[in-house]
Amino acid sequence: MIFSPATTALVLVDLQARTLGMLPWEPYSGERVAAVALELRAAFHAAGARVFVVQHDYPDGEGAELVFTLDEREKLITKRTVGAFHQTGLDEELRAANAKTVVFAGIATNFGVESSLRAALDLGYEVVAVSDAMTSIDAGSHEVAVSKIFPQLGRVVTAAELLGAQP
Repeated sequence: MIFSPATTALVLVDLQARTLGMLPWEPYSGERVAAVALELRAAFHAAGARVFVVQHDYPDGEGAELVFTLDEREKLITKRTVGAFHQTGLDEELRAANAKTVVFAGIATNFGVESSLRAALDLGYEVVAVSDAMTSIDAGSHEVAVSKIFPQLGRVVTAAELLGAQP
């Protein structure tokens, strides 16, 4: 892994049945993003790094279930807004875990992920976007975020780059 497991946390955003089925996501399907995110999750666990799972609380409760089973080592963060930080306790949990770097994956690139990534940056974290572990409403929107916006805010890597590198 590129980053120190002791000070790096993975944040998985909105990997829920409803979110995955909401649209024909691009450039990657929701299922593919979930599969890549779960590879990241396994690697973070193996390295001893913290994993935070963000779940949107839909008012009607429909489709809110995660597309994987929460692990006892993970912290579930429930959000009611686009981003993962507003009134959720995520910042406090990350600080308690000594996180300095936050790696983001999930759906959607330009909504929950971007909002959360920007908030993390505002709170003083180093931010990393895993470009192939997120997807958007269309391929162009995703591409602008990962090639133009996110590099100005932090680092952008692929899952292979993140997982293949040594500290």
